[in-house]
Amino acid sequence: MVYERLRELEQNSRRVSSPEELEALEREIRACTDALANMLLERHVQASLDAEEHRAQEAELIRAWPQKMKHEGYETVRIHTASGLCITVRVRYYRRPCKRRQGRRQGVYAGLVLLGIHERCTPWLGALVSAWSALLSSFEEVRQVLLEHGVELGGKVVRQLAYRYAERARVLQQAKDLALEWGETVAGRRVVVSADGGRVRLRENKRGRKTAKGRKRYRGAWREPKLFIIYIVDDEGQLEKSFAPLIDGSLRGPNTLFGLLQGYLQGLAIEQADQVLFVADGAHWIWNRVPGLVKTLGLNPKQVHEVIDFYHAVEHLGKVAALRKSWSVKERKAWVRKHRRLLLKGQVESVVEAVRTICRGRHSKPITTERNYFVRHQHRMAYPALKALQLPIGSGAVESAIRRVVNLRLKGPCIFWYRENAEKMLMLRAYYKSGRWNLLKRMANSHLSLLVA
Repeated sequence: MVYERLRELEQNSRRVSSPEELEALEREIRACTDALANMLLERHVQASLDAEEHRAQEAELIRAWPQKMKHEGYETVRIHTASGLCITVRVRYYRRPCKRRQGRRQGVYAGLVLLGIHERCTPWLGALVSAWSALLSSFEEVRQVLLEHGVELGGKVVRQLAYRYAERARVLQQAKDLALEWGETVAGRRVVVSADGGRVRLRENKRGRKTAKGRKRYRGAWREPKLFIIYIVDDEGQLEKSFAPLIDGSLRGPNTLFGLLQGYLQGLAIEQADQVLFVADGAHWIWNRVPGLVKTLGLNPKQVHEVIDFYHAVEHLGKVAALRKSWSVKERKAWVRKHRRLLLKGQVESVVEAVRTICRGRHSKPITTERNYFVRHQHRMAYPALKALQLPIGSGAVESAIRRVVNLRLKGPCIFWYRENAEKMLMLRAYYKSGRWNLLKRMANSHLSLLVA
């Protein structure tokens, strides 16, 4: 019937006279070609599942499965495709040799897993839903866009697809015995590493009785998602566009973040880099861990530079001037401008001495705190040396990443996240915005993620 309809459309030219008629014609032709594509796809998938080579790989996968699995025969499975239609295939079903829990399946379709078919969706549809979940501002928008493209999925299904996509990718990424193939190197290049924190609201359940509707009460607590970015600059200090930045983050604290960062840098063979620059604001959680990271990575101290973001340092000068209540606005601006120039010239001792000189009166305690900031990070303010090497002195890259990854997707009025879901969306968004989506797809579609889970 599909062939006949396509042949009819080919032989009988239909004239259209309005945009509405043209859209209807295009949709009709698309529906026919999608139906034909689905027929072909179903035939190819079934042939692949029945192939001897595929059966051998399936048996090998089941032998390597974390739990013992038993063959339960064939089952008919409907699989959603990116066209919005479904295909039906017969596939072998395996489950654990134990009693089934009522209403729950404890098994796996190993043949589908090998083809990257998870949650009964083709790899293309899974990647499409996950990418749009990262790109658009809500899951409801994703559902509406999918509907416009002829794919009808519920909001709950969309969320589940996106979250499990990220979960599989993270499991494979963190597997200690699996090395990701980056396909690129930082050997002889100048690498910049920067970290910072943002803000999102998490849904944290309260103790006590539930609401009248039987729901748990919760508080919207502000928490800090921590991100890092790894990028390369050329000899002129400009971002090297041949290397897509690596962005990732976590809500599980600085130790988890630095564990992730260590894995990325080891995967890139960071010890082969020409120069490695760590740039950030003055956060203790960052600088307290950088020396240990450098030691663990086996970096030569001569190739490593640490620098406090110059513009954050200037902000601290502004805080000092603001504490001098007797000064006029003009005097404060002049003082900040003068000592900003001194910072840029590397004369940090003069800045510390100037702050120490005005450290008196009832505001002496907060001024002392600002003075200690400059004393503590004095060795990280060698701005002239970094400018001579054409290396960045600001952390604008990671601040931009915070805005694009966190603020424009996870943060907003009346938006509350469960911690584990925010963690997954953070990964999807980071990979999408950094241009590394293909790497995430490779990890999420791999059957190895289920073996190491």
